[in-house]
Amino acid sequence: MNLVFLGPPGSGKGTQAKKLAEKLGYVHLSTGDVLRKAVKDGTELGRKADGFMQAGELVPDELIIGMIEELVSAGALKNGFILDGFPRTIPQAESLDIMFEKYKIKLDKAVLLHVGDAEVTKRLLGRAEIEGRADDNAEVIKNRIEIYKKQTAPIEQFYRGQSILTEVKGEDTPENVFEALLKVAK
Repeated sequence: MNLVFLGPPGSGKGTQAKKLAEKLGYVHLSTGDVLRKAVKDGTELGRKADGFMQAGELVPDELIIGMIEELVSAGALKNGFILDGFPRTIPQAESLDIMFEKYKIKLDKAVLLHVGDAEVTKRLLGRAEIEGRADDNAEVIKNRIEIYKKQTAPIEQFYRGQSILTEVKGEDTPENVFEALLKVAK
């Protein structure tokens, strides 16, 4: 099964994707992890991405797609995967579809972890307190939610149009969310 996890920051995408991938033997692909690995391994795309990262800029879509394509062409995703944190925009989703079509990969489901703004804010403030992250204050969190709504939320309609969007109530207990995700992934 090949999945994309969607949801606002703090919805539990990363935590649940990692746990589900371990349980089912899938590859968990976090964009951040893919970028860091490519930089560490010194790949050509990693060196290019590192330049953007060192400058504090966003890594261009084509580089991220290229890194995912390297994994696909090497057969690393053949036994199922969960993409976490990518795609974040409609152009990224379209690029991903083109690449998957090229390699005859079927995206089975886009899973939306539905969590409301108040809960996202509560979770991120709690995480900031636990992790000592000064950058996650109420104003920054509000901005991150707005960016999500403008840039990433439209992907919900993109995948709904492909009839592969599945929604999971992300405000339930982590255990219940995981159980719901297990049902979706089977």
